[in-house]
Amino acid sequence: MSTCSSKGCSAANNATVVEKNESDLKGAQTFFRIENMDCPTEEGLIRNSLQKIKGVTALDFNLVQRKLKVTHTLSSTAPLVVALSAIGMQVQELGGHRTTLLISKMDCPTEEGLIRKKLHNMAGIEELQFNLMQRTLTLTHAPEALALALAALQEIGLGAETQGSAQDGAQSQPTPNASWLPMAFSGITAVSAEVVHWANGGNNWMVIALALVAILSGGLDTYKKGWIALRNRNLNMNALMSIAVTGALAIGQWPEAAMVMFLFALAELIEQKSLDRARNAIRGLMDMTPEIATVRQADGSWAEMEAKNIPLGAVIQVRPGQRIALDGKLISGQSTINQAPITGESVPVEKGIGDTVFAGTINDAGSFEFEVTARSESTTLARIIHAVEEAQGSRAPTQRFVDQFAKIYTPAVFVVAVLVALMPPLAFGLPWYDWIYKALVLLVVACPCALVISTPVTIVSGLAAAARKGILIKGGVYLEQGHKLNWLALDKTGTLTLGKPSVTDYLPSDVSQSNTLAIATSLAGRSDHPVSRAISVYGDAHAAGRNEVDNFRALLGRGVEGSIDATSYWLGNYRLATERGQVAPELTSQLETLERQGRTAVMLGSAKHVLAIFGVADTVRETSRQAIAELHELNVKTIMLTGDNVHTAQAIASEVGIDDARGNQLPEDKLQVVEALAAQGAIIGMVGDGINDAPALAKAHIGFAMGAAGTDTAIETADVALMDDDLRKVPAFVRLSRSTATILTQNILLALGIKAVFLVLTFTGQATMWMAVFADMGASLLVVFNGLRLLRK
Repeated sequence: MSTCSSKGCSAANNATVVEKNESDLKGAQTFFRIENMDCPTEEGLIRNSLQKIKGVTALDFNLVQRKLKVTHTLSSTAPLVVALSAIGMQVQELGGHRTTLLISKMDCPTEEGLIRKKLHNMAGIEELQFNLMQRTLTLTHAPEALALALAALQEIGLGAETQGSAQDGAQSQPTPNASWLPMAFSGITAVSAEVVHWANGGNNWMVIALALVAILSGGLDTYKKGWIALRNRNLNMNALMSIAVTGALAIGQWPEAAMVMFLFALAELIEQKSLDRARNAIRGLMDMTPEIATVRQADGSWAEMEAKNIPLGAVIQVRPGQRIALDGKLISGQSTINQAPITGESVPVEKGIGDTVFAGTINDAGSFEFEVTARSESTTLARIIHAVEEAQGSRAPTQRFVDQFAKIYTPAVFVVAVLVALMPPLAFGLPWYDWIYKALVLLVVACPCALVISTPVTIVSGLAAAARKGILIKGGVYLEQGHKLNWLALDKTGTLTLGKPSVTDYLPSDVSQSNTLAIATSLAGRSDHPVSRAISVYGDAHAAGRNEVDNFRALLGRGVEGSIDATSYWLGNYRLATERGQVAPELTSQLETLERQGRTAVMLGSAKHVLAIFGVADTVRETSRQAIAELHELNVKTIMLTGDNVHTAQAIASEVGIDDARGNQLPEDKLQVVEALAAQGAIIGMVGDGINDAPALAKAHIGFAMGAAGTDTAIETADVALMDDDLRKVPAFVRLSRSTATILTQNILLALGIKAVFLVLTFTGQATMWMAVFADMGASLLVVFNGLRLLRK
């Protein structure tokens, strides 16, 4: 619901307010900026520390913005600050309130600059976050500052458009169709003024009347916004156009002034309609989620409920052809489900008991029941939409450059226009009329709209196109940087392979001890590593039995250890065996034989010697070979970093066609390889799916998380989240990034090129005002349509 203080309710009518406050359900929310929170390593440290504090109910991390939202029931935030400081975090507590304003008239950086100048130094306003594509402004502020901010927005004439309900969140509202009627009337009267002027051979009262009607019906809003901008000492395009049209009226160019204003207003309206398509490209995914679902009642009967009111743990029934309303796990039945809206998979996926289903996906065949695991606001689809909308608000490098360029370009051209109007007549006695007219044409050419709108619409279209294919990109910076990618590091298990290894060999080394399989099964059963699970499954299948394990400890990148019947044992890889001095010469040949066959050697040992050797093999994904081949076609080199031994690494690398392979890699080793490649000037990406990959993922220029669907941490922390386990999405991302970079370049050259041509035509006396505005706004439409082409990719 929209809320405001008693002082701010009058201003609230001019901007829809969405309070991001869930305190009624979960407690208070406190926002922190943590300057040294750069990667999932710090996130894990913070999570472990704060979750121990009684009263902390939820943690929401944003690594890109270095922000943390803590939902809690504490009476004071002091315990949070103390806990964060104790683990070395540089903490700044932000204001207790965040409010998102939907501002319908905030269409481009022109309005952003006006708002930023008005609110930036206002007392109580701590942070401004703009999302022009969604027409939203998020304020971090003191409670009493909201009313002042709303009043300030009212003063500059923004946000007066009536919005939808707060439930619609950041979904922008389309331009009302009613605005076409006055635009058509303005066009007719502007053309009539030109005709009467031509027929009469000059101006008369009818020409003047028609021109004024055309300007007022089509350009009154432009004049209002131009006056507000000038009053706030802001030279935006509305101010420049207002000055140009007023100047044309002053020198008697009534028909031309009318035509200029009409063409400008018409192009603005068409541009808004086009941008609505980009704005709503992702929000359209939300329509895929049904509002009603069939829920089991306490008495065993079934009844329809609104999806937003369905609690966790409820059981929902889904019939063939229905869309799934919420995330959950199958508890009865089986089916095939079209998961394309989430993962981009073109082929329906078979689902059985225990499998995960996602909101917005389609049940192709079969009926089933599932238990709800996420409420409507927390489903995977909702998190995808939220993540992409957050990414839309971020600035890509090209966009930051263009915005800075426009800040210099516009006032510079205005100064030149003033000099053109004054210097030739004053210094050389040339006709005032001719040079004032040329100055007015320059003002029209100075409008930077085509330039500044060229980048955000292209970036947003690229983000939307990627999300539709199951590639979640967390910001324009990564989409733009992807075209430079020339190295890709890959984990093996779960990335190149299925991550479901099985035991192929069991070789006891100490025949005097008959229970080695039971010992290994007991240790492996305490670990969730894929190789441990394989040994555990193998032991259970051979009825090895399990023993109680004491003092169990995971050895990162090496294996596990623990005590059984007061005897210490370990289960791990070659590195662990070497560190403990237990790789006897007679075992070397056995290990090499297994490794050359592409199998991972896992050893069980006691405090004295190795008791048994397991050969574990994983299956290479069918898509891995094709993905690596496509990367090579794109001139991206590949390197595999795995904790497995060197021989296994080389065998897998040879099978899928990887350029380089490194074995026996601990997390710090993977990090060092990524750092070394980056130090050589490479733009490197890292693909992984496990916590062992976190340091390297964070250090790489672009971190790709495999199989992120349903995984909160991956969606929140990865630079690029591949929603399924298809590695071919990485080359698809590179191709999309290269297309985006090409279109960005085309748009910038187009916008600047047209301006350069008209600057020349202006000084040679061949450009007219209506020609200049037609070309300038035509360029705006061209760059918008060119950027929207990415939605088809």
